[in-house]
Amino acid sequence: MALAAASIAFFPALAVGSFLNVVAARLPLGRSIVHPPSACMTCEKEIAWYDNVPVLSWLVLRGRCRNCGTSISWRYPAVELATALLVAACFWKFGLSWDAAVASFFCVVLVVLSAIDIDRRIVPDRIVLPAAAIVLVGQTVLHPSAEWVAAGFGASLFLLLAALVHPSGMGMGDVKLTLLLGFALGRTVPVAMFAGMFSALVPSAVLFARHGLRARKMKIPFAPFLALGGLVALFAGQPLVDAYLTLLH
Repeated sequence: MALAAASIAFFPALAVGSFLNVVAARLPLGRSIVHPPSACMTCEKEIAWYDNVPVLSWLVLRGRCRNCGTSISWRYPAVELATALLVAACFWKFGLSWDAAVASFFCVVLVVLSAIDIDRRIVPDRIVLPAAAIVLVGQTVLHPSAEWVAAGFGASLFLLLAALVHPSGMGMGDVKLTLLLGFALGRTVPVAMFAGMFSALVPSAVLFARHGLRARKMKIPFAPFLALGGLVALFAGQPLVDAYLTLLH
């Protein structure tokens, strides 16, 4: 049943991923995400429906606009495919349930915030704060507990203190993103924080290797790493916590 639900969810989620690309491209610029229809960002030619099929059209066009030949970033099919795979994974893990719906929404938000942060180095309040509120309501209705609120504010406070100590390393958008992580993950949010920060060490080490002490003033988009940590916690957080507690005993 779960596998069937995942298979069915995959293809609509590709279309959701296509819409996320529109959001990522337009929302930071203050443009409408519904009007005008999708168009090339260079020549402004409206994209025909047959050139707007998720992933497939990008492959057929070899990553270029049919009208002007401008290169189309690999981010577009990557966002579409990542969205579809994550939503399918949510329905595979949680079955056809409201838990799967909340988890899918959480994943969709992580994808679009990561895409925006990579391109613009921002985590828009217009997305992360309403999303955090929706996830908190969903988790509280499905599993009534103070855990979600405590985890959300606890995680954001932790990152806020880190941001105050080292303001060049992260922004307030990242702090608000951890609020979303805590509301969604509850007691497993420390797994997300650890995994996110640990994974961010890789590009940080590369920057230090290439630029030395100057790397301290260089910023990397932190939201994708927090999002990665959030995904680790969503799909494997409790087993990881249990394994850690077992080691302590």
